[in-house]
Amino acid sequence: MNKAELVSAIAKRADVPASTVDSVLAGLQDELVEAITRGEKVAVSGLLTVERTQRSARTGRNPQTGESIEIPAANTVKVTAGSNLKKAASNVPV
Repeated sequence: MNKAELVSAIAKRADVPASTVDSVLAGLQDELVEAITRGEKVAVSGLLTVERTQRSARTGRNPQTGESIEIPAANTVKVTAGSNLKKAASNVPV
């Protein structure tokens, strides 16, 4: 499902205009980006948690040449599924 399909599905389910849903999703995106930039953790109970984490510097290996390379430390984003998402995934047959 892409963003347009998500907007359409939410608009239909909530019985609101698609433009309203699109604005809400844009606002959610802006708030998530700003919170992560500030180093804050964002939790939507039952759905997901998003937080900034730090990855240490480490030594890696170039798969083509086998040469060792230094990979610098970096900030990254961690998304953890909430209980409702975990439950939905576990109910799908493998």
